Parts: sequence; C-alpha cells; structure tokens
Amino acid sequence: MYLNREEEYSKGSVSLSVLLVSLAVTVCGVWLVALCGVCGWCQRKLGKRNKPGVESVGSPDSGRGRGEKKAINRNMGNKPANSPKGQPPDADGHSSVSDLANSLTGDMVMLSPGSEDDYEGPVSEKLGRIQFSLGYSFQDTTLTVKILKGQDLPAKDFSGTSDPFVKIYLLPDRKHKLETKIKRKNLNPHWNETFLFEGFPYEKVRERTLYLQVLDYDRFSRNDPIGEVSIPLNKVELGQLKTFWKDLKPCSDGSGSRGDLLLSLCYNPTANTITVNIIKARNLKAMDIGGTSDPYVKVWLMHKDKRVEKKKTVTIKRCLNPIFNESFPFDVPAHVLRETTIIITVMDKDRLSRNDVIGKIYLSWKSGPAEVKHWKDMLSRPRTNVAQWHALKA
Repeated sequence: MYLNREEEYSKGSVSLSVLLVSLAVTVCGVWLVALCGVCGWCQRKLGKRNKPGVESVGSPDSGRGRGEKKAINRNMGNKPANSPKGQPPDADGHSSVSDLANSLTGDMVMLSPGSEDDYEGPVSEKLGRIQFSLGYSFQDTTLTVKILKGQDLPAKDFSGTSDPFVKIYLLPDRKHKLETKIKRKNLNPHWNETFLFEGFPYEKVRERTLYLQVLDYDRFSRNDPIGEVSIPLNKVELGQLKTFWKDLKPCSDGSGSRGDLLLSLCYNPTANTITVNIIKARNLKAMDIGGTSDPYVKVWLMHKDKRVEKKKTVTIKRCLNPIFNESFPFDVPAHVLRETTIIITVMDKDRLSRNDVIGKIYLSWKSGPAEVKHWKDMLSRPRTNVAQWHALKA
C-alpha cells in the first residue's frame, strides 16, 4: 500500500517536471523569436520577406561584414514590390488584390469604346494608296510617269463603290494635265498606263513637283476628289525607273476643308424606323462673296440606287457654325437595311443662283470607315441616339 503511493507520487513528479521543462522551452523560444525579429530561415519558411534595403533589429545579418550585407541586399533586390498605379505596397510588400482589380477596372474603363471622347471630332478616314513609277531619259530629255494601281480606295458612291481615275500634273503648271482611264466600280483599280513628258530638260524637271490626284468619276455632277500625292522631283533620283507606294492624303484644293457635321442616328427595330437628328455644324466653308454661307441640310433616304424620301432643315442665315437640332424619322424595314443609304448634304442657300453644295456624308454599312462605324454603332445600340462628328466631303 505504501509502495503504491510512493510510485504514484514519483510518477506525478515526473509529469510535472516534463510539463515545466516544456513550458520553459516554449517561453525561451518565444523570447528568442521576439529578440531576433524572425530570422532568415523563418522568413523563407513562412514566405515573408523584410522590406528591401532595411535590416531587422537584432537579425543575424547585423553581425556580418559590410560587404556581405551589401551582397545580401543586392540578392534580395532593391526594387519595391509591384503595386498598381504606383500605390505603396502593404506591410508584407504585396499590393492587395482589391487594389489590383480596381486598377485594372480603371484601365478598362479608360480604354472602353463608346465613351464620349469618341465624338469629340470626326474619325480620320483612310484614303487608300497609289503605286506609280518615275524615271528620266537624259538621251531623249523625257520624263516617264507610270500609274500602276490603287489600293483600298474609299467608296464615294452611295452604291458602296467608286469609279476612280488619276489626274497628273507637273506643278506649278496646272493648265496642262494628263488623265488615266476610269475604272468602273473598283476600289483596287489597276491602270498600268504610261505617260511621257517629252522635250523636258533635266534642269527644268528638277524645278517641278509631280502631283497625282485620284478622283471618283461622277456622270451627273462634279467629280469627287479621293486623295492626292505630291513629290518634289528634286528629291528623287530619276536616272532609273523607280516604283513607289504612297498613301493618299486629303486634297488641299479646298475639298478637304469643308467643315464638320454632328448628327445622331437612332434605330427602332420595333417601329422599323431610323431617326436622323441633325444637331450642328462647325467651320463650314464660306461659299458667298462676303465670306459666309446660308447653310441648310438635306437628308435623302436611298434604297439601292433609288431615292425614296427627302427631308431638309431650315436655313440659318450668314453662319458658318449653325445649330439645327432637327429630327427626321424614316421608315426602314429590317429586310432592306443592308440596301439602305442615308445621304446628308449641307447646302448653301442662294437667292440669285443655284444653291451650292458645301459637303456630303454617305451613311450605310458599306461607306467609308467613319460612316460604317456610326452605322454599326446605331444597329448595336437600338432605341439610342448615337451621335458622331463627320467630316464633310466634296
């Protein structure tokens, strides 16, 4: 009986000793961790990292030499942790997920199409390009110009195509010109025509500028300029025939500066209507002797090549920046949308003679890039007034 109690007492003493030793080890470990501030081995195990270039107080690195400290700092990297939009990282050197999401969302909003910035001005239109060759024969004193082909020309007709041809000048002489043949309904025409300027001394040739103007032939009205190319011949080596590709630029003879028109389109698929809202114009070309114009706007609804309906705004007297704010609904069934074109013409009213055309816009799914963009935006946002600036064309 006595022996059993002694054994129980000895067992209890052992258990208490083990407990005290464990407690002491734990306290020592906590004290050491607090003293060293989490050593490098713990940092690697826990996935944490001290701020670059800053040493922890009492860390093992503090006992090393300067050269070793610098090496450690270089290995750790002196770059701050990545954080979106330059925001400071959190305590662990990592930006929060919410900050990153907010940053990406902000970027996407800034880059999203359809913002108001899209309508601050007309969309710049690509006019295509032209390929031609130049060369000079010293023996025959002849300049050779070969008009080869055009590429990606814009559609000028409401049928969605053009009838392009090229006029050739040696500026400053505008009285004498040569012309290519007309290529019917072709936005990538091949001319392959050769033109000779004979009896031209080389010294005179170097004083000239080759001017190529691409136009769209119109049988019933004035030809529409598409674009132009100018090359001073004193900047070209003419000893051998050389071939060039040049992008067409807006014509500088006044056709490229006719002003802009702001209008909106609204498609209602339920009522089968397209409403054209003529809002305002800016920087219209002065057509009268007094340096002003009396503008109004005509709106034609076309189905294929046939005129269906015409509407027009009031005339604003003596104004180059008129405000109209007039709406015109047109009945357009869904099955004829692809064959529908809306022609908008800004006119100058003249009491004593025929009214002058200031500029035109062709709106359809197959017009120029700016017009097609507006048409697609209208169809993709039904029952919404979609506004856009358009540059008027000759």
